[in-house]
Amino acid sequence: MSEDREREASSSDELVAVARAVRTRGLRGEVVADLLTDFPERFENLERLIAVAPDGKRQVLLIEEHWFQSKRIVLKFAGYDSIESASALVGSEFAVPEAERVELPEDVFYDWELEGCRVETVLGENVGRVREVMRTGGGVEVLVVENEQAQREHLIPLAETICVEINVEDKLIRIDAPEGLLEF
Repeated sequence: MSEDREREASSSDELVAVARAVRTRGLRGEVVADLLTDFPERFENLERLIAVAPDGKRQVLLIEEHWFQSKRIVLKFAGYDSIESASALVGSEFAVPEAERVELPEDVFYDWELEGCRVETVLGENVGRVREVMRTGGGVEVLVVENEQAQREHLIPLAETICVEINVEDKLIRIDAPEGLLEF
């Protein structure tokens, strides 16, 4: 890897993962990756991705070609021309700098923007921090909120009537919890 690529890949920019390599494909150094984005069309204009290995090491990869296969993407990167070389990428996440993420409409958030947010009631009572956003398949996501002090976990629907204020810059979500929501 050139010094420029290494410098670029080790910058302190925040990254947004868009795919994760799950296996190699064929003999030419291709990798099959799970999509981690709701915007697969973004790959049409991408020339490079940043690979983040499981150990955290980053490197910039130039995309030679890509295509979709079922619900996954197949990626071919410059310099990866064999199964052996491509196998080094399996387990890596492929990311773009946060500045290149797809802009969402107002009041729509990426999961990673909500994770780590402090959650409190409209009365200012601490509920905990968002550990993850759980997809239920029913159209309403659920915030998994962990309160380490109380050693409790709360499941809070990500609904406008409950999550009355979301401020990702301040990492704060205010909820108007219906009776019984926080009692279990």
